[in-house]
Amino acid sequence: MTAKAIVDPRDNVLGRARVTDTTELEIFYGELAKRNAGAFWKRANAIEPWEPETRYRPTLWRYAHMRDMCLRAIELVKPDEAGRRVVTLLNDSDAGRENTAVCGWLFSGMQAMRPGEITPAHKHTASAHRFIMEGKGAYTVVDGHPITLGVNDYVLTPNGCWHDHGVDAEGEVSIWQDGLDIPLMNCLETNFYAVYDAPAQAAAFPVNDLPQSYGGAGLRPEGIAAWDKAYSPVMVYRWDAVRDALRNLAEVSEGSPFDGHMMRYANPLTGGWALQTMGAHMQRLPGGFRGKAHRHTGNVIYNVAGGQGYSIIGGQRFDWQTHDIFCVPAWTWHEHVNLDPVDEAFLFSFNDFPVMEALGVRIEDVFKDNDGRQICAL
Repeated sequence: MTAKAIVDPRDNVLGRARVTDTTELEIFYGELAKRNAGAFWKRANAIEPWEPETRYRPTLWRYAHMRDMCLRAIELVKPDEAGRRVVTLLNDSDAGRENTAVCGWLFSGMQAMRPGEITPAHKHTASAHRFIMEGKGAYTVVDGHPITLGVNDYVLTPNGCWHDHGVDAEGEVSIWQDGLDIPLMNCLETNFYAVYDAPAQAAAFPVNDLPQSYGGAGLRPEGIAAWDKAYSPVMVYRWDAVRDALRNLAEVSEGSPFDGHMMRYANPLTGGWALQTMGAHMQRLPGGFRGKAHRHTGNVIYNVAGGQGYSIIGGQRFDWQTHDIFCVPAWTWHEHVNLDPVDEAFLFSFNDFPVMEALGVRIEDVFKDNDGRQICAL
């Protein structure tokens, strides 16, 4: 008889698997295996942990480094041959590399385009959104709606929509961060992909018709066909308006002790998330802000929209500056600090919170020790 090792002392209680294996049981396990079956108690504690156990690691990508990689990709690969000339951001973990994931079931990459280039039109089951990091003259066309893009704008390309991207011939090299739920769609075995019957869509609507129709805060257009899509009709959220909204909020609110002043990119018709499977925020950290730590189910990928500071993630410090990208895996303690004593810092982020909420498993926890802040391993 061989006793089963109890890895976690908490498992040595009624209600957890504590079976002592015997010779007869080992024979039984072999017989089960021949029938494509198994004993649940052999794996129960591992697949039903006491709390979430992420397979991903906090990871940071320096913009200076990744920008150089994007510009090299421009020289080495033609966009029409690559389909999408994206430099993929892979989480520093086996799970990240195996699932082509930035964190959790989320994908992210950086895409650079020269003036006059296009990404051929296509569509897929995966939802996508983009955060513009630099350049001039970038645009996208989504189901025939042409949309212009500027630095720090947040743009949607919802699942199932035809879309192509480009940069005007008179524009500048443009770089943006892509975020998609490709790993989730592949996990669910629901991913479809199709290419358009032409390199690019012809505009079927006036330029910026959707953001100019639905982008007014607290306003809803009358006299046009009702919007019947599950995603936000705004399609692009302009940086100036988002920044001003955060500053207005800061005049009347102290904000969150964890996130400073934060705004959700919302569907103005429902108040919910702009997309069905991924959410996004912009947050403002006042000068000298020193946040407290919390953790939550769901994964978050950050892009520094402006400023400099650091975040402590799982007890490890990650220093950041404008357009560095970093991730916070699910159920990992994290807190943010603005190193400038006067000037504000801004963090864009996207997440899988809509999925957590739809499944009823979005849970948050507050760090209670050390005045709410982690002990950082420098």
